[in-house]
Amino acid sequence: MLLFVWRHSKRFSSWSMLDEPHIHRENYLEADVTVLAPSKAKALELLKRNGNWNVEELQRIEPEEISLDQPRIVTSHVSFQ
Repeated sequence: MLLFVWRHSKRFSSWSMLDEPHIHRENYLEADVTVLAPSKAKALELLKRNGNWNVEELQRIEPEEISLDQPRIVTSHVSFQ
């Protein structure tokens, strides 16, 4: 099994970034989703079934792919406002 992590931030978006992906169905400033699945295709299928994630937009972003076969830091996030 693999973890697939998609992250997107609109924090610093501007008019010059009109083609930015919009990965969640609601309006957001920062969004991320992590899915445990055997493949990226299966992860996207699970997200589509969930109904809250714009799968077509997620496909524009390459997710971080994390194998669970050895110890490691899975994810971290630091935000300074």
